[in-house]
Amino acid sequence: MTVTRVAESRTEFKLKSLPEDAISSVKFAPKSSQFLLVSSWDCTVRLYDVTSNLERHKYSHELPVMDVCFRDAVHSYSGGLDNTLKMYDLNATSETTLGEHKGAIRCVEYASEVNAVLTGSWDGTVKMWDSRVPNCVGTYNQGNERVYTMNIVGEKFVVGTSGRKIFVWDVRNMGHVNQRRESSLKYQTRCIRVFPNKQGYVLSSIEGRVAVEYLDSLEKIYPVNAISFHSVYNTFATGGSDGYVNIWDGFSHDGSALAIACSQLDESLSEEPQPEDTIYIRYVTDQETKPK
Repeated sequence: MTVTRVAESRTEFKLKSLPEDAISSVKFAPKSSQFLLVSSWDCTVRLYDVTSNLERHKYSHELPVMDVCFRDAVHSYSGGLDNTLKMYDLNATSETTLGEHKGAIRCVEYASEVNAVLTGSWDGTVKMWDSRVPNCVGTYNQGNERVYTMNIVGEKFVVGTSGRKIFVWDVRNMGHVNQRRESSLKYQTRCIRVFPNKQGYVLSSIEGRVAVEYLDSLEKIYPVNAISFHSVYNTFATGGSDGYVNIWDGFSHDGSALAIACSQLDESLSEEPQPEDTIYIRYVTDQETKPK
């Protein structure tokens, strides 16, 4: 497979001191686009200062690292195929093992609402950890299916599993799951992200499709009978049998920087030479992100 690389410019450049294997996750610091965490199949977690294009810190797991997140500007969490959740103090350059799953940790998310870390695993569970001490405060079954993706915004916590199941939780009360759903897409779920306003989520699948879902409590589904685009702003309106017309914006992003991780996919069977694993940083302009 031939991969076209983007030319470097003032608004887009390649990071130096890159991982030596495929990149599994990239996460910006919660309140800054200066610092970027990167996890990789080379068993490392790296912190980059993207402003100066320098690698600031690096630490390792015994096996490939699948996901990483920030707690704040000076603490990170990571998990991977060694089943282990680690916390790293970026100031003290010290690491702490918080605990383990019975299978690989696929997802790591920090829940600021309850000051806890949540991990999703191929063992079919989500665990909640006290972010300050090595202590698991709860284990929650996800339908006995591998956790493939999850995301938290505020109290809203959405999990996607290997069997196309979607579980919606409230991190303030993990005693019961709020909603159990099935993906509206036909094939395996790859990624889920919750709306910033917490009213719904977007999910993607391996079939190359993206679905937008709302978290209302209504179980009755109404047909969408009409769609019309706005000629100026490119938003669109839908009219349904529920008696409502809804206005949609297909793309909205207010970030100033975008991290683009480029790695060869395992799905490719090509015998051509493989391109290097690369991370590009792009400073996004309003003109690029505003609705056209």
